[in-house]
Amino acid sequence: MVVASAKSMRIISWNLLHGQVIPPVGSQNWQADLITAAGQVGGNYKADFVSLQEVDCMQPRSGVLNQTELIAQSMGLKYWAYLPTISGTPGEDWQRIDNLTQSIITQDSPATNQMTYGIGFATNQEIKKIYVKQLGRSVIGMPLLIPKDNGKGVRFIYVKDEPRVALIAELANGFTITTTHLSFVPGVNIFQLNRLISYLKTLPGEQILTGDLNLPSNIPTKISGFKSLLSQATYPSWNPKIQFDYIMSPKSKILEVTPIPTLKSDISDHLPIGVEIKLQ
Repeated sequence: MVVASAKSMRIISWNLLHGQVIPPVGSQNWQADLITAAGQVGGNYKADFVSLQEVDCMQPRSGVLNQTELIAQSMGLKYWAYLPTISGTPGEDWQRIDNLTQSIITQDSPATNQMTYGIGFATNQEIKKIYVKQLGRSVIGMPLLIPKDNGKGVRFIYVKDEPRVALIAELANGFTITTTHLSFVPGVNIFQLNRLISYLKTLPGEQILTGDLNLPSNIPTKISGFKSLLSQATYPSWNPKIQFDYIMSPKSKILEVTPIPTLKSDISDHLPIGVEIKLQ
């Protein structure tokens, strides 16, 4: 893959739903399906940086795979990092990760057998430094609507909120790109976003914020001081009506932004989104 110049980047954000095929099937080939989806998305966006949310690592429910590593390999991206936010399985039994910085897994880390869940990224750009910001979590959960296991219709389940964090990559080309997945609890996600924005202002580089913010109607732009670089309904993937997924930058930065036409992959209840950014 051709490495982007310091003045141009193709960036995408993709909530994986741990690689779940939509609609769900009784027996899924998790590795083959994720490789296929990553090939579809990689071919469409030709990304220099991929922000990933709802990522499994060594989970039996998704084929015991390091999904971040597999996506990086499938897209031809040399560098990657995965940040586990919990050990165990979301929606079931889990424990928070106490030392997040020491838990980061990269292309240079030894293989792990620990069953975790979190966020990650992959890129063709050299990584200068990685930062982590804890954002807290809601003390209450919420009923969430999910597809039924047989693929016919949807159902509600009660989900306890997880610790929310941001994984931030300061790249050698001058961009600093943040990946995050905010709480689904209204109000809590607004607090988390403002906390994150305050922290990002202390970091170097051309700031880009990506991820599933769980905030509709361009609310992130209205409250954060960052602007959304594209308007695209991303949820649910089978009939997109709401934008939960964003790629944002500070309003003060002058960027030439070209949205990349979206693609519905075979996995996830979210659509991936992407832009090409050129610094003027």
